[in-house]
Amino acid sequence: MVWHLDADTPLYSQIISNIEVAIASGFYKPGSQIPPVRTLAMEAGVNPNTMQRAMEALEQKKLLFSQRTKGRFVTSDTEVIETMKKNMAKEKIENFISEMTKLGFTQKEIIEQIELNMARTEAEKDEPV
Repeated sequence: MVWHLDADTPLYSQIISNIEVAIASGFYKPGSQIPPVRTLAMEAGVNPNTMQRAMEALEQKKLLFSQRTKGRFVTSDTEVIETMKKNMAKEKIENFISEMTKLGFTQKEIIEQIELNMARTEAEKDEPV
């Protein structure tokens, strides 16, 4: 897993976010075991206590669960994962709309920009490599 951490946001929050993205994207599949805290901490370059605290927060959110002596696992409840995914998307969309509005775009112009960029992305997919 590739960790995206910066100095501007608390590491604990960033770890939670990175693992949520890994679950939402399917990197960690429902029901799969995740690496031990020490392994994840070493990969991310953080203190194991910080990683442990983030894991506990993800358990409270019902995204992870522990099995004594076996480790931590991603929930098998796809509804929980889908709800998290939708909430993440909603937050990103709200931030995007807010930023576009600050730039002076109207709702219609924002939609036009999205459609334009989506069409460009699709065209790039179809281009031979």
